[in-house]
Amino acid sequence: MTAQVHEKITVDGEERSMAFCPDIPIDGTRVRRLTEPNLKSLAVISSACWRRYIGSWEIKYGVLWLNDIEGYFELVNGPIVADWFTGVLRVPHGKMIQYVHMGYGSVFEQEIHLKIVNGYLSKKKVIDNRGKAVDRYELEDENMPGLENRFDGDNL
Repeated sequence: MTAQVHEKITVDGEERSMAFCPDIPIDGTRVRRLTEPNLKSLAVISSACWRRYIGSWEIKYGVLWLNDIEGYFELVNGPIVADWFTGVLRVPHGKMIQYVHMGYGSVFEQEIHLKIVNGYLSKKKVIDNRGKAVDRYELEDENMPGLENRFDGDNL
């Protein structure tokens, strides 16, 4: 599996990347599948984007919003509150200190972990990875398809 293109997220008014891919509600009422992609980026049709979309998210007033989608999906009436999502978002910060060619396994100097419960921010934690031992092969194994959205921060 190829390293995956990051989602976009705005946190505290600053646009960042997100090394995580929250599910989207492909139900036709909030998000619908397209037969032809809306291409703002060619990444959505490459092996670097297995999900076939790139979402633009935002934490605003303690709420997670899905503001836009590019690729094989579109918002029906957006932006929408991500009330279907519960989990931990991983937002890289600083320089990449270890590239991993699987999923979202690359390691950055710091990560901001945002715990979301039914679309609401419940906890924010900054993880400092500088000086930590990094096993690239272990990270590759942990980032195989279906596992790439799981990491230590899930237990916030």
